Amino acid sequence: MPIILPSSLPAYKALRDEGVAVMPDTRARRQDIRPLRIGLLNLMPSKVRKQTEIQFSRLLGSTPLQIELQLIRMTDFRPKDMAPEYLRVFYRPFSEVRGEKFDGLIITGAPIEHLPFEQVTYWEELQEVMNWTLTNVHSTFGVCWGGMAMLWHFHRVRKHLLPHKAFGCFQHRNLAPGSPYLRGFSDECVVPVSRWTMVRRAEADAKELQTLLTGSEEFGPCLIQDRRHRALYVFNHFEYDRDTLKGEYDRDIAAGRPVNIPGNYFPDDDPSRTPRNSWRSHAYLLYGNWINEIYQTTPYDTDLIGS
Repeated sequence: MPIILPSSLPAYKALRDEGVAVMPDTRARRQDIRPLRIGLLNLMPSKVRKQTEIQFSRLLGSTPLQIELQLIRMTDFRPKDMAPEYLRVFYRPFSEVRGEKFDGLIITGAPIEHLPFEQVTYWEELQEVMNWTLTNVHSTFGVCWGGMAMLWHFHRVRKHLLPHKAFGCFQHRNLAPGSPYLRGFSDECVVPVSRWTMVRRAEADAKELQTLLTGSEEFGPCLIQDRRHRALYVFNHFEYDRDTLKGEYDRDIAAGRPVNIPGNYFPDDDPSRTPRNSWRSHAYLLYGNWINEIYQTTPYDTDLIGS
């Protein structure tokens, strides 16, 4: 089944050209089907905002269910180099969707890891969003900084700065093979990692209402289930494209920033060669399993979501 997007959104054409099943919102409104409403709270800056739209839409559009994707932004925060018209046409501010119900919500990462959460410009409103998910969202997926923000807000589990950026594609162990979110997962899976902070396993384990699903000794927890808050927190990037880490590496090299070649990514660690995508199948499995769990458990009457 297709993912529902405005036909004028750039991601619509990009996904259609890839062969992803997409449907214009005008056609979806004529069908007597209750699609799953998934919100994407996109906190990324403008240079990668559209790429983020495509990455998550691709994964959600691969499921056998009809997905209506709503792009959401923080009410007063606008990326400086993002055209206001683009945000006006394709995004709705949180203040506008506050009274609505969603089957699922994805909160993306943001390149502000070095800041304490309380110093983030939109932290106060983001706290409202996270509290709102308990009454208006059936299942929430916090990604990278978004997941760390939720873990801090709900459980006071800290993020810790790393001496060097965790950067590359690394093996993570399947720690909960019976979890429905890991259905079809191998004993180990490769996941792209790109962050300056980490959550420590001992601190996360101390919170008994959470379950660690995947992780590694070197980079800590990767995927955590929070049953009490009907949430998943993933600190790495299953959604990344083949060349996303390459783009980050090339950007830092061009800017003269110190950066290591992303580990286990380029063949023979040669940046001139095409990088390997060794995580795609697990990315589709993870987000497909999440959507399936939402479908199995969300109320048909959306007014009952959160009750």
